Amino acid sequence: MKTIVITGASRGIGREVCIKFAEQGHKVLAISRNTEPLIKLQTTSYYNLVPIELDISNLPQNWIHKITEHAPKIDFLLNNAAVLINKPFVETTLQDWKHIFQVNLFSVVQLIQGLLPYFSKPTHIVNISSMGGFQGSAKFKGLSAYSASKAAIANLTECLAEEFKYDRIYCNALALGAVQTEMLQEAFPDYTAPVNPVTMADFIVNFIQHGFEVMNGKIIPVSISTP
Repeated sequence: MKTIVITGASRGIGREVCIKFAEQGHKVLAISRNTEPLIKLQTTSYYNLVPIELDISNLPQNWIHKITEHAPKIDFLLNNAAVLINKPFVETTLQDWKHIFQVNLFSVVQLIQGLLPYFSKPTHIVNISSMGGFQGSAKFKGLSAYSASKAAIANLTECLAEEFKYDRIYCNALALGAVQTEMLQEAFPDYTAPVNPVTMADFIVNFIQHGFEVMNGKIIPVSISTP
């Protein structure tokens, strides 16, 4: 049995990844601001899923203990939580940019730094990036801040792989294309993505468990379309 920490766990891709890991019998530490959906999953189906209420945009002082009290060692970390704002660049405020980077980048830095002493060897860190942050891909109006934050998380992934390469801590990023999640629906209500969260979760679960066996520090485009 492995232990995985998942952020953005209450809906969309994060929720489906939680379910799939729990179904395989692993211990799932599921982080979200809203744990009500996770509590329902735990009480009705998955005793090995542990809801942890944390706002990663404003982590409290005791946040490390709130995670590690449930498991002394962590085998996998999925940095999945994100915010997306669809707004023309000229209308974005500095506060918009700070909020997006706090959730999509700075919280990832905090989580990895704080949990580092609790990582097993090997540990696989998987960061969810985006095709919007993938160099050379098509870009979309209104997503400057989001895409820039996802480009930053991709670059951080490459740096961390170098930092940790002798510690058996592996770090990769998945640059996802459009997936039909609540976050996408809220930002683009008239758009239907070609991939659903369950299908994407299948891929991610397998990658988390086995991707580090053959790659490290890689940014993998996961999209039906070509950049």
